Amino acid sequence: MTTISALIIDDELDSRSTLRSYVGKYCPQVSLVGECANIIEARSAIIKHKPQLIFLDIEMPHGTAFDLLEQFGENLDFEIIFITAFSQYAVQAFNLSAAHYLLKPVDIEELEKAVAHVALLLSQKEQLVRARILLENMAAQNTQSRKLVLPLMEGFDVVKMSDMLYCEAEDNFTCFYFIDGRKSLICRHLKYYEPLLEPFGFCRVHRSHIVNLEYVKRYIKGKGGSVIMENGREIMVSNQKKEELLQRIMQG
Repeated sequence: MTTISALIIDDELDSRSTLRSYVGKYCPQVSLVGECANIIEARSAIIKHKPQLIFLDIEMPHGTAFDLLEQFGENLDFEIIFITAFSQYAVQAFNLSAAHYLLKPVDIEELEKAVAHVALLLSQKEQLVRARILLENMAAQNTQSRKLVLPLMEGFDVVKMSDMLYCEAEDNFTCFYFIDGRKSLICRHLKYYEPLLEPFGFCRVHRSHIVNLEYVKRYIKGKGGSVIMENGREIMVSNQKKEELLQRIMQG
């Protein structure tokens, strides 16, 4: 089950508490990342947490829900479930492509339907992104321009192969290191990525490392030897992988 990161935005403490309880009990696919009592707090929380879904009350201190949404303009990249006691806002909410609209007090069955609808929308969005990446990858002439989808708990990252320095095995996970200093821990074995990356300028040099050959600065001799990467990291090369690595470096 894919986890949906979500934020509750409601000025009423009792309403937030009730919704938090309902979501925890009846919507196991939702992971709440925070709660806010007004649109000022909400704007900061959305920027910080980047939720996929917000449960959004309409009437709040310092402005309405629509005042908040207008601040994000075209960068509004989350789904919305409006929750309010004021039914006159329903038409306006739907005109803003709301995922769903719930009246207070929230009905559990309607809440479950709304969250299921959001899950479907997010799934379709992910499929469209994956399809676009496939087309871009097929059209890319330079193999390092290809992109890779990295699954995360809250969704996925789309990364260029040219931005990746190396991958490192960490138990059942793989840690990706990038040229800008970022790193990303992915819940998949390193072995999963070996056949995906090797045709595009990457080489498995050790049971725990796959390196981007574009960023190998130096090879140091030894039984297997080691390579120095662009960021200064020294990575050991196994004796079994030494010949393949040197051959690919010479060919490249």
